[in-house]
Amino acid sequence: MTTCDYYRFLEHTADAYVEVCGESLERAFELAGIALFEVMTDTSRVEPRVSRVIEDSGFDLENALYRWLEDLLVEYGRSGLVFGRIGVEYVRREGEGFAFRAVCWGEGFDPQKHEARMEVKAVTYSLMEVLQSDGRWILRFVLDI
Repeated sequence: MTTCDYYRFLEHTADAYVEVCGESLERAFELAGIALFEVMTDTSRVEPRVSRVIEDSGFDLENALYRWLEDLLVEYGRSGLVFGRIGVEYVRREGEGFAFRAVCWGEGFDPQKHEARMEVKAVTYSLMEVLQSDGRWILRFVLDI
């Protein structure tokens, strides 16, 4: 059993404060994406009916994490898709920044099937951290709800 493969919600006065721990940066990004959608609905009820490729980059790791979560939120806003399964192929240094590529599987949000939780309005830089310690990646970020 792995010792670091989770996301959890930390205490925050008004927004969703998320901590993610992954054995790789890719796994941590996967869990961050799932946590984003878990704020909105029960991701265990989301079926992998369609897929989307999300590919982007950031000027540093914090910006890459921000862009990743923002890209997921934009896709949700554009298509109404919620994702319950995410496979991040890479998060790697490219030039002066960091690029990422992922395939996400999900379906359109259906209020008859999916629990409506909180609406995520935006990703923020508030309390954002990307840390590597003992071969593990810890990500912390706040979602404006």
